[in-house]
Amino acid sequence: MKRKATLRPTLKTLLAAPLLLTPLSALAQDAPGTIISIIGGLAPDDLLNIRATASAGGKIEARLPNGAALKNYGCKTVNNNPWCKVEDTQDAHITGWAPARYLSPNNPASPPEDTAAPAAVAAAPQPAPEEPQPDIAARLGGGEPADPPSAAEIGRTAMQDAYRLAFATSASTESDAPAPDGGIPCARRIGQPMTRCDVSVARKDGDSTVTVTWPDGGARVIIFHGGQPASSDSPDELRFTREGTLNMIRVGVSERFEITDELALGE
Repeated sequence: MKRKATLRPTLKTLLAAPLLLTPLSALAQDAPGTIISIIGGLAPDDLLNIRATASAGGKIEARLPNGAALKNYGCKTVNNNPWCKVEDTQDAHITGWAPARYLSPNNPASPPEDTAAPAAVAAAPQPAPEEPQPDIAARLGGGEPADPPSAAEIGRTAMQDAYRLAFATSASTESDAPAPDGGIPCARRIGQPMTRCDVSVARKDGDSTVTVTWPDGGARVIIFHGGQPASSDSPDELRFTREGTLNMIRVGVSERFEITDELALGE
């Protein structure tokens, strides 16, 4: 009886062992050659942006925390910053690109080509060629040799052109930059998902003042000095990290902003 009692648990253990091992090895054996990378290096309450394109300005598809496991299909360098093509191991619908410095290990292979990109480029409308402006005589309707425009008419039209050119030049150097459509990603409270905030920018002497307006009222002013976020109108500490040309800014423990160099500095 003792021998029989010993064998029954042993057989059960042997039969159950493959079932117990399957979940542990599922990630590593998902597909031959697949590398599983773990997200790390973020601040404790930060999330990593998974973007639609290998760019700090790409659309955010998802945000994942430290410790999340991703299938890493390969990495490439874009503007001197390495990006990896990834897929969430828990949700195959979450795919995109992530900065390689937050992934361990990295995949030295080249990522799969995006076959949709050439079609999108080909489908993009081409700008119409700029039509040459007619000369002053033609604009005045005096193109015929027998009826040339008078000197007064030519002078008046030339003066109008000069005023138009001066106005266009002053408008192009205006210090107040237009806000991007849809605003910028922002969050005001701890645990709050990123939403969109309206923004306006004023530039002077190489510095920029970015005013972010919350959807529920109020605003936060962020000062850029020397090409980087430097301070805000809040008494709380300002910190930031960069993803390519994107500044990921934190004010205090709860406020988060994502502001590109192009918006803040006009680059």
